Amino acid sequence: MALTIGIVGLPNVGKSTLFNALTRNSVLAANYPFATIEPNVGVVPLPDPRLDRLAEIFSSDRVLPATVSFVDIAGIVKGASEGEGLGNKFLANIREADAICQVTRAFDDGDVMRVEGSTDAAGDIETISTELVLADLQTLEKALPRMEKEVKIKKGDPVLYAAAKQAQEILEEGTTLFQGAAAAGLDLAEVAPLQLMTAKPFIYVFNTDDAGLADTAMQERMRELVAPAQAIFLDAKFESELVELEPDEAAEMLADSGQDEAGLDQLARVGFDTLGLQTYLTAGPKEARAWTIRKGWTAPQAAGVIHTDFERGFIKAEVISYDDLVEAGSVAAVKAAGKARVEGKDYVMADGDVVEFRFNV
Repeated sequence: MALTIGIVGLPNVGKSTLFNALTRNSVLAANYPFATIEPNVGVVPLPDPRLDRLAEIFSSDRVLPATVSFVDIAGIVKGASEGEGLGNKFLANIREADAICQVTRAFDDGDVMRVEGSTDAAGDIETISTELVLADLQTLEKALPRMEKEVKIKKGDPVLYAAAKQAQEILEEGTTLFQGAAAAGLDLAEVAPLQLMTAKPFIYVFNTDDAGLADTAMQERMRELVAPAQAIFLDAKFESELVELEPDEAAEMLADSGQDEAGLDQLARVGFDTLGLQTYLTAGPKEARAWTIRKGWTAPQAAGVIHTDFERGFIKAEVISYDDLVEAGSVAAVKAAGKARVEGKDYVMADGDVVEFRFNV
């Protein structure tokens, strides 16, 4: 299971610089609108120090972390929902994403021009949100008449139709569904088949500078503005320099800047959490690996991520807590201490479970 996050924002806010840092790629980071024409897709490893420790215990040949997929699309401008700046084409590229990462400029630099009408971070957020809201309203305006006819002749889903009508009311107030659904009592799962962009989970990245990273009052204002979404504050230029360094040098540079976690690592972690995902671990001589699953999944569902045969023929899961394994130093020591467990088909996986599945097909 891959996590896919669509990166959106106005031109010249640092999207491509951020994407370059995330993927260590060299997509065109130009100082003018629409420098990114086709979507760029990058697969980024999710930092997980537990895997390195497992690799030591099991003498694994390689480490395979969970991954996060980022899709970088061109800068959206005001009027994108009406086709301005090829807007509809770009909006279509993020409909398949599981979450939306909105990058917003929160720094002042006279050498980096703002697009027309852009004045501050709050206004930029409103511009993007409005375009996404308008695009979703267009989707509903096309779908609702057809849905109404199908419900009348008993061929449509009345629950989906009612949810779509309620979603339209929220959007007409200028609110994204992610922000407004809870207060309106709308279950976003009910409108999932419509692939509405503002129903997806949102993450907000504020691309700032040293002053912004130290400005806790500004950060608090932005967090309140985007709630319930999570806000991340980073310096994309600094992050792009950080990824070019060796790990020990990067750690030193990060510490010198007063940060305890790289912004990119934070983004991958928050994205994972925003989508309700977690990992379980497997390890052996060949590899130590993290597998991505939804929170709340049972052992057979988790086994199916490795191979569908594992789920279909699931017998049991031999589970060891990561912390217990590290403390004991080996599987044999964990078993000797009576801390290894055998779980059945109803077991709900916990993050960091070290698992070996038994199955029969």
